Amino acid sequence: MAEKLTVDQLRRIDEIEAYRKVVAHTHHLVQELAANRAAPAKALDKICELIARDMSQMRQRALLSNIGTIADVAGALAVMAARGGGMSMKLRGLEDGVHSLRMQLEHALKMASTIEKKPSSTTESKKPPPQPS
Repeated sequence: MAEKLTVDQLRRIDEIEAYRKVVAHTHHLVQELAANRAAPAKALDKICELIARDMSQMRQRALLSNIGTIADVAGALAVMAARGGGMSMKLRGLEDGVHSLRMQLEHALKMASTIEKKPSSTTESKKPPPQPS
């Protein structure tokens, strides 16, 4: 008999796939930011604003769907992208954060895809309740 995923598991997998798309877009933006270090400050700030907005929205959605660790990392990335400071420090933090998000999403997808084994009633012998004497 082929085991199937529950409706909740399928919903969770769809949510995780949507998060993975956002992380892929954010990764692209971080790479663009790294490639354009010599660009005018206004252009770099615009890319950072996009990263901050995407991560802030992802954090809100992850909080609603009860995926706490992903929401925490996305919130930290949003703050890191929005704050000032050196570009090399910001890039290193954003790259590490995107990598961490990818790992956590892979783990969450693996956990959501795992089929839960139900204890079968045939393996346990059911004893009748003891009779009062």
